[in-house]
Amino acid sequence: MLKSILFLVSTLLVAKTYADDSTAESLYGTWSSKSNQVFTGPGFYDPVDELLIEPSLPGLSYSFTEDGYFEEATYQVSANPKKPGCPVAAVIYQHGTYNISSNGTLVLTPIKVDGRQLLSDPCNDDGTSVYSRYNQTETFKSFAVGVDPYHGIYKLQLYQFDGSPLQPLYLAYRPPMMLPTETLNPTDNSDDSASETGSSNSKRSLSELVKRGLENKHRTNAVKNNHQGFIFSNVFWYVSMVLLGVGSIAFLAY
Repeated sequence: MLKSILFLVSTLLVAKTYADDSTAESLYGTWSSKSNQVFTGPGFYDPVDELLIEPSLPGLSYSFTEDGYFEEATYQVSANPKKPGCPVAAVIYQHGTYNISSNGTLVLTPIKVDGRQLLSDPCNDDGTSVYSRYNQTETFKSFAVGVDPYHGIYKLQLYQFDGSPLQPLYLAYRPPMMLPTETLNPTDNSDDSASETGSSNSKRSLSELVKRGLENKHRTNAVKNNHQGFIFSNVFWYVSMVLLGVGSIAFLAY
């Protein structure tokens, strides 16, 4: 009986080390997938020359502000089982606003004119990648932020519209590394477009912001706040390990 109680308590405490949180405050920062090579910001997309910069490895990155803005950087490579030498690769950039509904659903609404995609299909595009505008609203059924008990760092778990988990993302930068949140490349028929003089000034201002972002890229390494959730998670982890050890001894002695 004692053995069962100790095992149950230790299991519950281990589960508590991943203290889920689903608020805008918890989303704040830049999150990147395990490859740790894909990050949002000026190192991924240059809006002045409208260039997508291909990372060294595939991956995914999202950034969130506390006041409702997001940015996405994606580098996907899909294998072709029938033709191993014909993988399809896509580099995608989006940014815009996000909303968290009362039931925990997270909706990302991009600025339509700013999304970009670079699609490479070497066996069908004659060696020339296709560069185009991209606009895709994304809906996540739920999300959770907590301390990963294995890596000991903050992890963001997004659940897609059907409830299936997306690959986990890990905190890389806080504050987030992002491009300006306003429309970057307004079109002539866009509500955000300005006069010819205004567009020129806007372009010059944008160029300065991007340049500053590139200069600061390596000065904004993630700063993780050691708030109570992190401390409590560590305490739960150590206590659970002790109880698990006691339970094992009791089991062997029994």
